[in-house]
Amino acid sequence: MKQPQPSGSLPASQDPEFPNIVKLAALERQVFDFLGYQWAPILANFLHIIIVILGLFGTIQYRPRYIVVYAIWTAVWVTWNIFIICFYLEVGGLSKDSELLTFNISRHQSWWSENGPGCVRKEASMSGIRGLDNHSYISVIGCALEYRYIEVMHSSFQILIALVGFVYACYVVSVFTEEEDSCKYLSTDPLAKVLVTFISLSDVCLSGLSCHQTSFHPCLCVLWH
Repeated sequence: MKQPQPSGSLPASQDPEFPNIVKLAALERQVFDFLGYQWAPILANFLHIIIVILGLFGTIQYRPRYIVVYAIWTAVWVTWNIFIICFYLEVGGLSKDSELLTFNISRHQSWWSENGPGCVRKEASMSGIRGLDNHSYISVIGCALEYRYIEVMHSSFQILIALVGFVYACYVVSVFTEEEDSCKYLSTDPLAKVLVTFISLSDVCLSGLSCHQTSFHPCLCVLWH
């Protein structure tokens, strides 16, 4: 028997490119914060990755509540990145040279401060100074772009991705809600429940796919859940 085609579009299942971009952007940010021992951003990025995965799971598995959680988190993520921008631009008394992002447990700065485009890292021995025989002075010269502007661009890109993600999440939730509303009458129809019983939904379980990753009509998926 030919399976009916879905009447509604499921953007997340059919076009996974944007969720992949969000994940890659979050992982890229986490890698460079790890290299710079920026503990506060590391924790924020870790939580962000978890919420992104949760939102992606909700999109694939037809769980609008998880997508709503992601949409709410985007507001928090935008606020955090605005703070990072203010931190590196030293707005409102903030100082990029402070140890705020490392929880005052180290003096590490952004990885880009020594590895930015064009930067040349030089170590000068300080053996002539008593007590510093085994230490060296590190200077960075020739940077084509100051590291704080690189961090600002990173945060600005994250804000842009978050805003697009919020719109994307709202769209997916609206699609799922419209499908549920259009199928409400079926929830009290005994013939519809019999139809769900006799359709080979067992194949979905055996294949490991969610109902919405198949070609079943979305109304049947609503009833199935």
